[in-house]
Amino acid sequence: MTTALDTLRTKHRALWASGSYPTVAADLIPSLGAALVDASGIGPGDRVLDIGAGTGNASVPAARTGASVVASDLTPELLDVGRAAHPEIEWVEADAHALPFETAEFDAVLSCVGIMFAPFHAKAADELLRVTRPGGRIAVLNWTPEGFVGQLFATMKPFAPPPPPGALPAPLWGREDHVRELLGSGASGLSAQKGTITLAVTDSPVAFREWWKTNYGPTIAVYKAQEDPTALDDAFLEFLERSQQPDGTWEAEYLIVTATRA
Repeated sequence: MTTALDTLRTKHRALWASGSYPTVAADLIPSLGAALVDASGIGPGDRVLDIGAGTGNASVPAARTGASVVASDLTPELLDVGRAAHPEIEWVEADAHALPFETAEFDAVLSCVGIMFAPFHAKAADELLRVTRPGGRIAVLNWTPEGFVGQLFATMKPFAPPPPPGALPAPLWGREDHVRELLGSGASGLSAQKGTITLAVTDSPVAFREWWKTNYGPTIAVYKAQEDPTALDDAFLEFLERSQQPDGTWEAEYLIVTATRA
């Protein structure tokens, strides 16, 4: 496991540093962090950890509640962007599989489409539970398998290199039963609610495909693995044409899960 994690850290740092995740956060998910913070019930005086914080999509609205926020992410380039814009937040390089924090250190632990990309789900969930104090709050927002992003990953899967043994698909975190199983007896009072956001970057499927190829690390990585991208281009375009709404936008479904640390 240690060797696999070391290899994955290097690969995932490079993956999320590629493209422009700040563009992704600004164009696609500007409202999701605030939605998660609202669901979490955090407020002044709370010490909060954001796992897979990126450039601060959930960390920033969490800090605005008066909470003391630690934004953790595996990718230094993303932390640098967040730190420059929001120095009031503590930015810490950290792997979700092995968080560098004390047991029961935080009153609340959040993750907005972050922890789902830690491939060893049980290990990441165990770490999330470990650093949350008993009675503390857990709130995670993840893309569902059936929604736009889950189906985007399903479209790319035949073209992607095989994952390491034991790795699980990220969109499983968007299934309530999977999260219940991961948290197990470590959490109580679990509640789950689905929502959607509108993706309106462009009304052109071709232009939207190019946007993903230019900005989104996982898509860039799959394209780099192709000797000839024609088949992937065709599958990607077919997916975008099929999933486009009549008004020219796309709808992306997510799941918010909240719980109390047992």
